Amino acid sequence: MNTKHILSHSSLPLIGRILVAAIFLVSGLGKLMAPGATLAYIGTLGLPAPTLGFAGALVLELAGGALLIAGYRTRAVAALLAIYSVATALIFHHALGDQNQMFHFLKNLAMAGGLLQLVANGAGAFSLDERHTTSTRLAHAN
Repeated sequence: MNTKHILSHSSLPLIGRILVAAIFLVSGLGKLMAPGATLAYIGTLGLPAPTLGFAGALVLELAGGALLIAGYRTRAVAALLAIYSVATALIFHHALGDQNQMFHFLKNLAMAGGLLQLVANGAGAFSLDERHTTSTRLAHAN
């Protein structure tokens, strides 16, 4: 196996997108499989419209994760997920005296940091964004 090829500069953005997307997909699937538990947790915080918040989180996590992997509209999707990550850190993990909550708070901030790298640098190779850019360039060259 040629590890130099697998870890080439062009494949790293895809690997990064998959790793960043994984937490959103797993979290979204968890919410989908146990909506009652998620809604009950949201309810304990006294947030308004828990069902609407649940639906929004589900769409953001599942669709956002899938779009990141595909590399479609990566900058916009990553920006939304970065905002979502910071918002959920502030809303759900603000009890910083609790070591577990502090860990989740910092994890969400780290996720936002990685997502901001995608906002700044785009999806990279092996993405629908790159494919679109390449085909647009070729169309304008002809």
